Parts: sequence; structure tokens; C-alpha cells
Amino acid sequence: MDRGIAHRAAIGVIVLATDQTIEHEYRKIFQIDGVALYQSRIANSAEINPTTLAKMEHGMTEAAAVIRPGVPMDVVAYGCTSGTVVIGEENVFRRIHEAWPEAKCTTPITGAIAGFKAMGVKRIALLTPYIDSVNRLFRKFVQDRGIEVPVIGSFNHENDNDVARISGDSIRRAALELGKHPAVDAVFVSCTSIRLAETAKALEAELGKPVTSSNHAMAWHALRLAGITEPMPQWGRLYTV
Repeated sequence: MDRGIAHRAAIGVIVLATDQTIEHEYRKIFQIDGVALYQSRIANSAEINPTTLAKMEHGMTEAAAVIRPGVPMDVVAYGCTSGTVVIGEENVFRRIHEAWPEAKCTTPITGAIAGFKAMGVKRIALLTPYIDSVNRLFRKFVQDRGIEVPVIGSFNHENDNDVARISGDSIRRAALELGKHPAVDAVFVSCTSIRLAETAKALEAELGKPVTSSNHAMAWHALRLAGITEPMPQWGRLYTV
């Protein structure tokens, strides 16, 4: 016997039942020998609002527990940005640790904040698909952690199935428009259903500022938490720090 496909790191992700994007983007990023990705899904409503997001906390431990049970995990991530904002990072981590007490934890917004601080970013443009009630919570959450949010743009969708179909061109144009604002150092595109990871580097070249997203930032943070530190510049600036 050998140590299997996860001989460098085993990373687990709790994916929303409605998510159509995160697994696709992670299969692209996690092409690293010895690093294995494991997923489970958690029941959720397609409607994205504070009430429906809060309900996911109750199923989180069970969803975490079925990721490779009985074999140690290095990192377990919860794949919902807005859900983390509503439930709270501490509560998310507590629920995961009920199943995996030794695992390190992250979320999309945890990864984004860590990434911005690693890059020295202090002011971001925030692009979301969310309705206003979620955006207001989101802005406060980020600012409470020392990152200013002077500019916000939103596609104003409440249904996660619609969010997954926002075109890449629409995302690109919105990210560039917001990112060109002189008051911001970087752009964060929120929601794991949004498609951005494969175009982040090209957007950065066009904009001249760092660009990241929920999936892009959480994948980076999960790798760093697992001790995978080699630069991956093909994925943009974040993956060089």
C-alpha cells in the first residue's frame, strides 16, 4: 500500500445542492499531483436571501461528515459565500469541526479576506449576483475585517439557478467597469455559482489590478492551509503569494 492520491493533501468541499460551477472550476485548479479533492452536497433553497441561507447551518455537520469518513482530512471548506456571511465564520467552522475536529477550515469569503491581506489589498470593488439585503450584510462583513468596499455592483438575482447562467462576458464587463474605479485596489466577484477562475488572469492583465472570486479565492486558501505553497501564476496574482 501507498498513501493514495492524497499523499500531499486531502481537501474536502461542502457544495450547495444548487451549485453548478464550483466543481467545474475546482477540477481545473486542483490538477496537482498528490492533492486530492473530495466533495459532498448540502441541501439548500435556490432562493438566495438571509432566511434561506441561515437554514443551511443545520445540515452542515452531516454534509461534512460524509466526506471520506474515517480517513483524516487536511482542510474542509464550506462552499457558500453569502451563507458564510449570514451564518458567521465561527458558526461554520464549529459545525465543520463537529465532524472533523482536526481539519483546517475555510470558506469563500475567508479565503478572499486572507488573499487580500496577503496581497496588501485594502479597498475592493465588490461584484455580486445578490439582492440588496444580502449585499448590505456582505459589505459590513468585509469592512468589519479591515477591507474597505467603496464600490459595489450587483446583477440582482435571487435564484441560484439563474446566477450560474450569468454569461462570462457580462461578468467580465462588470468586473472591469467596477475595477477601473480609482478608489479600489482589487476586484472580488462573489458567489460560487459565478464563473471567473479561468479568466481571472486575463482580467488582471486588462485591468492592472488583482481579480479574484469565491471559488478562486477559496481554492487558493485551501491549498495554502494544506501546505501547498508552490506558485501557480497561470491562475493569477493571488496564486503567486
